[in-house]
Amino acid sequence: MKHSSAIVIGAGIVGLATARALALRGYRVTIFERNERAVGASIRNFGMIWPIGQETGPMFERAMLSRSIWKEVCTEAGIWHNEVGSLHLAYHDDELQAITEYVEVNQALRDCALLSPKQALAKSPAVNPDGLKGALWSGEEMIVESRVAVGQVAKYLEEKYGVEFHWNTAINRIESPKVFSGEQIWEADEIFVCSGADFETLYPELFLGTDITKCKLQMMRLVAQPDGWRIGPSLCGGLSMIHYPGFQAAASLPQLRKRYEEQYGDYLQWGIHVMVSQNGNGELTIGDSHEYALVHDPFDKEFINRMITDYLHTFANFKDWKLMQSWHGIYPKMMDGRAELILDPEEGVTIINGLGGNGMTLSFGLCEQYIGSR
Repeated sequence: MKHSSAIVIGAGIVGLATARALALRGYRVTIFERNERAVGASIRNFGMIWPIGQETGPMFERAMLSRSIWKEVCTEAGIWHNEVGSLHLAYHDDELQAITEYVEVNQALRDCALLSPKQALAKSPAVNPDGLKGALWSGEEMIVESRVAVGQVAKYLEEKYGVEFHWNTAINRIESPKVFSGEQIWEADEIFVCSGADFETLYPELFLGTDITKCKLQMMRLVAQPDGWRIGPSLCGGLSMIHYPGFQAAASLPQLRKRYEEQYGDYLQWGIHVMVSQNGNGELTIGDSHEYALVHDPFDKEFINRMITDYLHTFANFKDWKLMQSWHGIYPKMMDGRAELILDPEEGVTIINGLGGNGMTLSFGLCEQYIGSR
């Protein structure tokens, strides 16, 4: 049997997820990446596989499918991962009300529970006990060290499925079934463009005609905590509840949002909600903010980082707050609320894009579902 061939443009998480789904179905897959390794949004994140952020139903199921694939790949490839779950912490009555409603709606559908302050503190020594009223526990969230794991997944695909990689190779033109990098030409039965916002280079008119923008987020990393101290679950403040669509199950969320608009209007202006995760080395990744535009200031705003840290102090206590790194990432984001963009700009070419900030959480599931359904 002659297997079909496929070219995938982009070695970030969407490209790798597409390559895996194709290779599983017998395709001979070649990936082209313009850099010597993935350096975009796929490595500039928390490393969170985050089902709790998705609404119950198809998107949550996609997130859980992604999680199962992540776990399989990490286990087979020896990639560090930590099934830590998450805590959303409540310090006000309206926050407690929202997470209580969330649990009432979802407890039969997800691994979640309402915790007392004592139970929350038992889950994590990093929780600030002052004024704590309770917490939402979710057991489904998993952490990887994305800046390492993405490269390890590429190596895994190469070794297990024979996926061929061309690094430092920028594809600047497509004429299906051919792709071009300068004077070099490659050909395949199918071509998949998974290069994030870079698809505007290949299809500029299509990009400008799509309801898509770019989101800039600022993040930081604190040094490894002393003596192997671990925070346990990833921790989230109340602002995260109005950021993720999964919390729309809480009937009182509009009232909570109204209070935040009055009290934290400057935070919402910059799209700030605050979370922290811990990698295998004990370092803490914190963030983040969200600025939307087609072109972004290349310089980070110190006051945004300070706002993130100030808010983090309201719900977390660490052994060492020393800053190790700060950075920003940029990813494409659909403006109409869609969680993905799949287009066929010409025969034999498919663009997979627009996952917003959900790339780590949804890519494996999306690509498995899409490739598997064709």
